[in-house]
Amino acid sequence: MPSIRTGDDYVDSLRNRGVTVYLFGETVAEPVDNPMIRPSINALKATYDLAISDPDLATAHSPIIDAPVNRFLHIPTSSEDLVTKNRMQRRMGQITGTCFQRCAGLDTVSVLHSITYDIDQKHGTAYHRRFLDFLAAAQRANIIIGAGMTDPKGDRSKRPHEQADPDMFLHVTRRTERGIYVTGAKAHMTGGLNSHWIAVMPTMNLGEEDSDYAVVGLVPGDAEGISYIYGRQSCDARAFEAGEIDKGNARFGGQETLTVFDDVFIPWEHVLMDGEYEFAQEMVSRFTAYHRASYVCKTGLGDVMVGAAAAIAEMNGAEKASHIKDKLVEMVHLNETIFSSGIASSHEAKPLPSGAWMNDSMLSNVCKHNVTRFPYEISRMAQDIAGGIVVTLPSEADFEHEIAGPILKKYMKGKDDIPVEHRQRMLRLIENMTLGRNAVGYLTESLHGAGSPQAQRIQIARQMDAEGKKKLARDLAGIRD
Repeated sequence: MPSIRTGDDYVDSLRNRGVTVYLFGETVAEPVDNPMIRPSINALKATYDLAISDPDLATAHSPIIDAPVNRFLHIPTSSEDLVTKNRMQRRMGQITGTCFQRCAGLDTVSVLHSITYDIDQKHGTAYHRRFLDFLAAAQRANIIIGAGMTDPKGDRSKRPHEQADPDMFLHVTRRTERGIYVTGAKAHMTGGLNSHWIAVMPTMNLGEEDSDYAVVGLVPGDAEGISYIYGRQSCDARAFEAGEIDKGNARFGGQETLTVFDDVFIPWEHVLMDGEYEFAQEMVSRFTAYHRASYVCKTGLGDVMVGAAAAIAEMNGAEKASHIKDKLVEMVHLNETIFSSGIASSHEAKPLPSGAWMNDSMLSNVCKHNVTRFPYEISRMAQDIAGGIVVTLPSEADFEHEIAGPILKKYMKGKDDIPVEHRQRMLRLIENMTLGRNAVGYLTESLHGAGSPQAQRIQIARQMDAEGKKKLARDLAGIRD
């Protein structure tokens, strides 16, 4: 693995890989240069740039290689590691205003550190050593590891082995002396195309009959048999239009792909689970403890939304209205509520037998459950403050038109000292984050990413200890059993 240091190095590392990518019914010759794909690459590029500009925040000393590494490749060895990770995630959200696509991979390697150790303790396997060897090389090369967890699932009423089409869940098709072969797909994979390696793993608890689906493996993103089908996003075709104003956020965007594995080979040294089905549920549970706390990244986007709402109010001349001030306070209150539960889960982290530290699961689930609701309310208030013009603003081309342009610049004026173009840009940013491409990362991803709302409620119910709480109430009420 050649070493990557800067954001530009990262972009260059994605060129000439020969990956198969489908977009709009065609194959993409060079994804790096595609106008729809490039903003998502820029968002990942920013994770490298932040490590250089703010190493205290975005790097950590790795005991695995005894050297500083990008924090997105670091195994947390203390609660402070997890707290700093959350602060970094918020900062990345502020910088990009979108999903920067590295959290799932980071949380995957954190889980694999502990789960491979636990499997080895029970079965005498060599998974943990394999994982440490791979991660050491990944840290030295400073690569991006993507997470392949969510399977298409097919008929949700059936277990993996009961599906009419076995490929609805990624599974082992054959084993050889050299390794295994897997077939299936991973759905809405965040940053899949932009990752150097992909860690595939089960998406749910498994039974003995599902043992071929109990597989964890590390696969190069350009491995033979892998193809990517690019997911559409609202207003995504604006990427091909001239100008940048109507794009809202022209520099940064998210990415989801359907990543297809067609008889993909994984050598034994990169296999970290093969048939140990009894560990699948615990692995998923640990992943959610990490990843649901990682949704504090949305508070960085929330900071941008609050700023955009405050700015457009000022441009409209409404910044002194009491109801505008009250809405901004409420937006901040909701945003900080998300952050407080997430960072609390990191402060309350505990060590696992492998030496990795894991977020408090209850607080992590509370954080993610807040995220399923509050960004929608923050977005509603931003649209309320912006006014109806956020969805009726004419195009940038009309503003540049010989006849229509001067008319628009006259009637789209806000405060006298604010250029009309500034108002255009702020309205488009609000549109982008609440209705357009980056609404995927701020809204729908907040709802369904890391598990839909009911998934968090199930975990909260499992940990709520109603009996213990009833005992507290009985004691204070003077009820003696």
